[in-house]
This record gives sequence, structure tokens and C-alpha cells, in this order.
Amino acid sequence: MADSLNASGAAPESRLRTWIVRIESISTWSGKLCAWLIVPMIGALVYEVFARYGFDAPTMWAYDMTFMLYGSHFMLGAAYTLAKGAHIRTDFLYRLWPDRVQAIVDLTIYLVFFFPSFFFFLWVSIEFAAKSWEQSELIITSPWLPIVYPFKTVIPVTVILLMIQGASESLKCIEAIKQGEWT
Repeated sequence: MADSLNASGAAPESRLRTWIVRIESISTWSGKLCAWLIVPMIGALVYEVFARYGFDAPTMWAYDMTFMLYGSHFMLGAAYTLAKGAHIRTDFLYRLWPDRVQAIVDLTIYLVFFFPSFFFFLWVSIEFAAKSWEQSELIITSPWLPIVYPFKTVIPVTVILLMIQGASESLKCIEAIKQGEWT
């Protein structure tokens, strides 16, 4: 027993737990980074309000800028939200099951539905973004004509981040199945 404790008196982390922490650090880092997109978005909105109502001079760019910033903020934060367990879950039965059964169900869902659908979504979104880059696509319905390909690139980046976090969630399930409880 004494051999299984580290210098601080706590049990050493398992390799699985080490990988979970490493993977989740990516989701945490990307989530905290994309949270800063709210600052320029609010800046654009405040500027638009002052320009429109204070000087009767609305901008051509504020609407497009804010929807692209908010869309990026929303999408890029999805992996962080998954890491924090903040997605909506209807668990009227799930919460009654033992932890091991919950983990088996979750792992099955990740392997059967999550990863296959996200691999397909990644393939489609890469093609979608690549085509936008090839065409140097603009939003032609806007008088400002902003470029849209960086915004469309956010989609495959989001899918990659979600798949990385999905790997962490799967490892958590494996750990819960082994230990019989969520850690």
C-alpha cells in the first residue's frame, strides 16, 4: 500500500487520467482563448449603437462582424462546454443508473454515433471551407463584402476540437467502467 502512494501521500495518477488531463487542457485552452472573441464583438456592437443613434451614421460592417465573431465564439466554445459537462442532457433515466452503466452507455454512444458522424462532418466541412478559400468567397449580400472563408474555416476547427474532447470523454468512460464510478 505504501508503495502505491506518491511523495505527497496521494495515489499516483493513472496513465488514463494523465491522458484525460492532457486532452482536456486543449479544450480548456481553446475555450478560454475563444471566450475573448466576445470583446471585439461587444466593441463592434457598442460602436454601431453610438454611430447609428448618436451620429445617425450606421456602419456597413458591424452586423457582419458581430455574427461572424459570435458564430466563431459559439462554435469554438463547444469542446470546452463538452469538457465541463455543460451540454443539455435529458437524463430522467440515465441519472438512476449506476456509474458503470452510465459509462458503458456513454462510451457506446461516442463510438457508434459521435465519432462516425464527426468524421463525416469533418470531411464535409473541410471541403466546404476549402472551396470557400479557393473562391476567395465574400458575403455578397452585404454592402461591406467581407471575406467569409476564415469564418467557414472555424467549422472544421470546431469539429477537430470536439473530436479531441470526445476522445477525452471516451477515456473517462473507460476509466469509469474500470473503477465502477466517475472520477
